[in-house]
Amino acid sequence: MCGLCGEIVFDGAGASLANVERMLPALRRRGPDDEGTWRAGPTALGHRRLSVIDLSARSHQPMVDGELSLVFNGAIYNYRELRRELQAKGHRFVSEGDTEVILKAYREWGEDCPARLHGMFAFALWDTTRQRLFAARDRFGIKPFYYASGEGWLRFASNTQALLRTEGIDTRIDPAGLHFQYTLHGVIPAPRTILQGICKLEPAHSMVVGSDGRIEKRRYWDLDARHGDGERDEEQWVELIRERLLAAVRRRNEVADVPVGVLLSGGLDSSLLVALLDEIGVEGFHTFSVGFEDQPEEKGSEFEYSDQVVERFHPIHHKFLVPNTEVLRRLPEAVDAMAEPMFGQDAVAFYLLSEQVSKHIKVVQSGQGADEVFGGYFWYPRMAAETEGSRLERFRKHYFDRDHDEMLRMLTAPYRNGDYTGEYIAQRLEDPLTDDFMDAVFKLDVTTLIVDDPVKRVDNMTMAWGLEARVPFLDHELVEAAARCPNEYKLRDGGKYLLKRIARGRVPDAVIDRPKGYFPMPALKYVRGEFLDFMRDILDSKACRERGIFRRDYVEMLLEAPEMHHTRIMGSKLWHLALLEFWLQRHGI
Repeated sequence: MCGLCGEIVFDGAGASLANVERMLPALRRRGPDDEGTWRAGPTALGHRRLSVIDLSARSHQPMVDGELSLVFNGAIYNYRELRRELQAKGHRFVSEGDTEVILKAYREWGEDCPARLHGMFAFALWDTTRQRLFAARDRFGIKPFYYASGEGWLRFASNTQALLRTEGIDTRIDPAGLHFQYTLHGVIPAPRTILQGICKLEPAHSMVVGSDGRIEKRRYWDLDARHGDGERDEEQWVELIRERLLAAVRRRNEVADVPVGVLLSGGLDSSLLVALLDEIGVEGFHTFSVGFEDQPEEKGSEFEYSDQVVERFHPIHHKFLVPNTEVLRRLPEAVDAMAEPMFGQDAVAFYLLSEQVSKHIKVVQSGQGADEVFGGYFWYPRMAAETEGSRLERFRKHYFDRDHDEMLRMLTAPYRNGDYTGEYIAQRLEDPLTDDFMDAVFKLDVTTLIVDDPVKRVDNMTMAWGLEARVPFLDHELVEAAARCPNEYKLRDGGKYLLKRIARGRVPDAVIDRPKGYFPMPALKYVRGEFLDFMRDILDSKACRERGIFRRDYVEMLLEAPEMHHTRIMGSKLWHLALLEFWLQRHGI
């Protein structure tokens, strides 16, 4: 797990390391163990390393193999199998890690190599012979890849902060990105971002940048969510999912040359990960839980459940309770770590938890993806029960943070344009690789919405402390099996029925039968006191008023009664406005 960056110039003058050296400090926290640069012809590459697989200098990056030069961020869980296959084809290796496997895989299979990689990854490979850059991102976008282009150049990096340290980036607000941001709970689907001049490579895509600057993209994988396994009964589905999940957990534990722990929230998903690690015989692994102060409307911790899991399995457990004063004091740091504005209240929770975890280990497994893959959110059954209206209307009614009419009331004239989100979601819900509306909903969530909400949030907040988070519920073989599973097994019993079946007898019943919980951060949902003063100061600031994104009557309405204005999925609308403006200010925009 690392941070990468680079630049290609198309003016014939040759690349320098100047911009790479400007970007690398913004990637240091992603890779605190080592730094490397490389330059030849029109290309310069930079890398910050977090040493997890093959800790030796032989896996130093950028890694050069003849005419090929590579920077890579991620973990390839089948690299040992690929290495043996490539050795049988005559390839010779000098390192023991997964980075060199990507180089040899490209040499053997060319642009088809990403489809052979099982894991999470973003990489960029310069091919001197062909004078082109080949880049790719994993199937679910677990690892980030941002890029920007201008007259005669293209730059890329693992975060926007690195790109923003260079000159020539167009930092104007993208009206379409803004519409997505405030409709889909902070999600801006790739390739867009909130800034007009920065793009991100789509998940499950590769990209070729030619010596003339032309960009060509290719999708190398797509999720088939059609139900082709109707002959399986319930018990067979339970066993298939259990086998795939167990394999995913085992891979993410074994493919590391350092210890692997678990972020234990007290919910079903992370508790099941602990149970499965125990089942495969892993001993002495670390678990970590964090809690915050209660609010009258909501508890701030799930310790009563995580403690039961700890009592049953006896991991080496670490528990942290964070007061609200610490949350507010550290909030600017968490925003600084955001590559894009993130509305999820648990971002600061993951940031503070990751700080503590990184003092003990470098790698953790986390439960992100289980709700999207197995139907755990409350809005799924509500969507399924809708029989009136188009697919877009059925989805919008239970998910959109703001309808288009409210967007028009919120935004000033320069940003009041078309219903970008409605048009995009309508198109995505007609996916030909789905059988019905709920298939399309689940596929949209797991391939797009999750990428730029919980998955991006966890990557940013953990990597801010040089901590690698692995997400077994997004193992692509597990997701492919779940996508073919009848939706009744996802939505039954309040959601995640299959996971509950697998957990029964392994995880304490109280954890399985509890109401669905969310990583609690009550102070950013029920805004009052110092948190309200903090948000008021941001939205009343000279910078916010001069930027002129939000209509002042809308801002005043939220400030007058912040606890009265929540989204359909219970986000604070005031926090949404304050967070974007604060992010822009903290990033010098």
